[in-house]
Amino acid sequence: MDLASEAAPVAVRSKPARAARAEQAAERPAWAAAAAPAGRVASIDALRGFDMFWIAGGKGVVVALAVLVIAALKAVHLDITPYFPSAAWFHHQMNHPAWRGFTAWDMIMPLFLFIVGAAMPFSFAKRIQKGQSTAALYVKVFRRVAILWVLGMIAQGNLLDFRYARLHLFSNTLQAIAIGYLVAAVALIHLPIVLQALLCAALLVGYWLLLLLVPVPGHAAGILEPTLNLARYLDEAVLRGFRDGTTYTWILSGMAFAGTTLLGVLSGHILRTAWRPRLKVGVLVLAGEALLALAWLWSGELDGVFGVALIGAWRLPIIKHIFSSSMVLWACGWSFLLLSLFYLVIDVLGFRRWSFFFMVLGANAIFAYMVAETISGGIRVIARDLAGGLARDLATFQPPGPEAGAALVVTTGFGLFWLVLLYMYRKGTFLRV
Repeated sequence: MDLASEAAPVAVRSKPARAARAEQAAERPAWAAAAAPAGRVASIDALRGFDMFWIAGGKGVVVALAVLVIAALKAVHLDITPYFPSAAWFHHQMNHPAWRGFTAWDMIMPLFLFIVGAAMPFSFAKRIQKGQSTAALYVKVFRRVAILWVLGMIAQGNLLDFRYARLHLFSNTLQAIAIGYLVAAVALIHLPIVLQALLCAALLVGYWLLLLLVPVPGHAAGILEPTLNLARYLDEAVLRGFRDGTTYTWILSGMAFAGTTLLGVLSGHILRTAWRPRLKVGVLVLAGEALLALAWLWSGELDGVFGVALIGAWRLPIIKHIFSSSMVLWACGWSFLLLSLFYLVIDVLGFRRWSFFFMVLGANAIFAYMVAETISGGIRVIARDLAGGLARDLATFQPPGPEAGAALVVTTGFGLFWLVLLYMYRKGTFLRV
């Protein structure tokens, strides 16, 4: 047998394969080639679960337990309310402002977008390092965007509602995530980290300039009122009866959704570096503080402070309803600080047990969100059936009996929901999109 003649065809066949592999490697972004830290970054999962806790009914649990504790302490003649923020302050923080301003409750949606972005460098790098082609990556991206969009319509109860005035195509957090995810995915596939950061800045500055310089027909430019602003006008002009009927905006605000997600992507890049863990914590903290300072400056909140005058039409108030760029920086500043805290405690110091409660929620975040948005009422009915009798009996006692009964019903409902997620977690059932 002529070994040379047998080997020749193999060599000929291998050249195209090697060339294809080389071409594929050349297409991969440089950032994806860097080795990620060993093990999973548990803090991202825990922070996602922390956000999901509030979305899925945690607010009711916290309020009920706080009322119970205060009532119990008052029953033994120990009043702690003077040492804590007033009930009015707490109520303000647990609800959205009418228009301008920012509360703790406003963090939920931008934090969700931020966490989606923070996880993306890890997932995309893993796929790229496995050799997935650009086409395969885009198939996954478009599939996820489509599913998120449909789930958003289901969550709003509009999937099969074909009446023109009620089919809300843009009306849900999941659809905002779809927009942010799509833009961030394209950036991750094609751009180096520096250009990803520049794209984020361009989106936020561009959105600000559009709001500032482009007039609403018949009105001056720069008007930012609930019923009169460029973002709302564009939604009404394009979507018409397909709008959700609120002062929240979606089409032009998509630039801000993408900017929020990209800031999360940048935090994920920080966590993927080979830097010492404590250095990563420091960088995350500095980034968060810088964003908060920029947001404070941009919104004009420094006006008159330390004798500084910031009067001018360039100011952009913090308004979540239109996802103003200053609001994005403010919310992402706090998101960076929250991520740094979770990363320090969980991944650096190794205190993980407390976070298991949140990780169960974060592991099936989309499923948890859909349950909270669609059948939470049914869960509350089951909770009342299970704990309602005892709650009514407790209500006949002196305080804190009634408060204990109310807290029992609320915590029972949330507990049932969490146990379902725990079962899925233990079985390794994770519903991804």
